[in-house]
Amino acid sequence: MKTILEIKDLTVHFPINIGTVRAVEGVDLDLRQGEVMGLVGESGCGKSTLGFSILRLLRPPGRIVRGQIIYHGQDIVKMGEKEILALRGNRISMIFQDPLTSLNPLFRIDDQFIETLQTHIRKIKKEEAFSKAESMLESLGISPERLLEYPHQMSGGMRQRIMIGMGLILSPDLLIADEPTTSLDVIVEAQFLDLLNALRKEFDLTILLITHNLGVVAQLADRITVMYGGRIAETGPAEAIFGDPLHPYTQGLLASIPNIRLDQPELKAMPGSPPDLVDPPQGCVFHPRCPRVKEICTQQRPSTFSKDGRLVRCWLYG
Repeated sequence: MKTILEIKDLTVHFPINIGTVRAVEGVDLDLRQGEVMGLVGESGCGKSTLGFSILRLLRPPGRIVRGQIIYHGQDIVKMGEKEILALRGNRISMIFQDPLTSLNPLFRIDDQFIETLQTHIRKIKKEEAFSKAESMLESLGISPERLLEYPHQMSGGMRQRIMIGMGLILSPDLLIADEPTTSLDVIVEAQFLDLLNALRKEFDLTILLITHNLGVVAQLADRITVMYGGRIAETGPAEAIFGDPLHPYTQGLLASIPNIRLDQPELKAMPGSPPDLVDPPQGCVFHPRCPRVKEICTQQRPSTFSKDGRLVRCWLYG
């Protein structure tokens, strides 16, 4: 499949009073046309920061220190403000984990769709924008009459569908979904994932699905990237990651989630806690928690190694 987005050596820092938070360090990642890439890891590992960096939505004091984000041959890091504004929504869209705070409570849903369209399509008339919003709601399985409602009049699942509609109304080819199921119950979550998969096929979308929920990526993702301490631990096909995880961190994550296999009757808690990104450990950032740590792990950061067509950063494979 054609690669539409390639991230090279991306490093994002947040200078603060007590030091510098190294939120993302030397990340390499590629997204292919039409695939769902699951980006997983514990809270604070840098997943959302990576997603925000792609659209240059980092809030001060966050800044991209180095690296490239190549989208269809153009480096987003080097783009000017006008180029970025043209990219957001039109080519790359993002939906957030809490639609109630993302939607404006003072405006009806139709006004928010119309504002989005008129911001990016200057000459579009209000009537045409309203018609486009009606068509989008119908494709999402929502009655167009609900365009006249306010966000607080809708359920969490309905608001999340509205956020998807606003993300797709300009027909982007890349959708970044940041923890989109966090506020949903399991029934609505399942319906949401079915909808997202259907829309992916209908619109030929590439999706970067950012989540800590391994059950969600198991249902939807073609490939999975595991992050830890601001770095990539492992990348590979979803089936391979779940069937034969290589990195000890990935193995620990999978062992700590509930399943119905008879050979694992109890959950296995991962010892320790995520690293302090102001003062990360020397060597591999995972070594203080790793059950298979070696001396070299405490001294040198592992390079990226290829094994069976997969990528893993671990001295066990170097």
